[in-house]
Amino acid sequence: MLRESFGGPLTLFLDSFWRAVAYCLHPRVIVLSFLPLAVMVALSLGLGYFYWDAALEWVRALLESSVLLKGLWIWLQGLGAGDLKTVVVPLIVIFAVTPVIVLLSLLLVAVFMGPALSSLVAKRRFAHLERKHGGSVTMSIAWSLGSTLIALLALVISLPLWLVPPLILILPPLIWGWLTYRVMAFDALSEHASKEERREVFRRHRPWLLGIGVLTGYLGAAPSIVWASGALFAAAFVILVPVAIWIYTVVFAFASLWFAHYCLAALERIRAETPPAAPSPMQAPPPLALADDAKESA
Repeated sequence: MLRESFGGPLTLFLDSFWRAVAYCLHPRVIVLSFLPLAVMVALSLGLGYFYWDAALEWVRALLESSVLLKGLWIWLQGLGAGDLKTVVVPLIVIFAVTPVIVLLSLLLVAVFMGPALSSLVAKRRFAHLERKHGGSVTMSIAWSLGSTLIALLALVISLPLWLVPPLILILPPLIWGWLTYRVMAFDALSEHASKEERREVFRRHRPWLLGIGVLTGYLGAAPSIVWASGALFAAAFVILVPVAIWIYTVVFAFASLWFAHYCLAALERIRAETPPAAPSPMQAPPPLALADDAKESA
């Protein structure tokens, strides 16, 4: 019993993982990964063009007005490291914007890529599954927005805890993972599962779905190194920022494929557990009734 309860979801977890990796090489997935990138690049360039200098000035003024940091800047200037502020200010702006970029990437993937990738997995692997349409587009948007607001609230509340070194490596990926699990698992099941089936999949597989979300959350945090490199090497900033956004998009596309493979396979197993309906007496008369009919005919 223990082996079945652990081995079943674990096998499903690993099988859906390698299938998602393979699907990332599909030409349609590669093309779709550039659609959110184009929107994000236009948004980033637009915000940077209008607000980059203002954001830098605001952060610089905030740092200079701090009594605690003023002594630090004077001490660094005495050591010959007064120019360090020119590096710290862009880093602060970039790290402050990164969570917003991540959330927007997730929403864009959910709107543009999520349904398309789930449809691709369904057509290639689960064409036999009945579509019960348990979630509409309106429900999906409302679900995504509600989950995003909860994640933003959790981010704001947990910000002071990020100063504790171990927690900064745990809390953000955990929040991203929860948000990814909520949004992408819903989208993966919205077309095929009924409301009751979706709740059953969530109930049985919540730890594994959350695990997928957390792992992809850690993968989504990795491109922050590219953002930092863009601040340190200003000449490559214009190139590195689109690369970082594309990496975010690919990570979320991979997560969408992973959730689609896992959720639809889990739904298939749940439906296989349902016993077939017994034939009605009118469709399959008992042998005794057949014998009586034969005697009357004779």
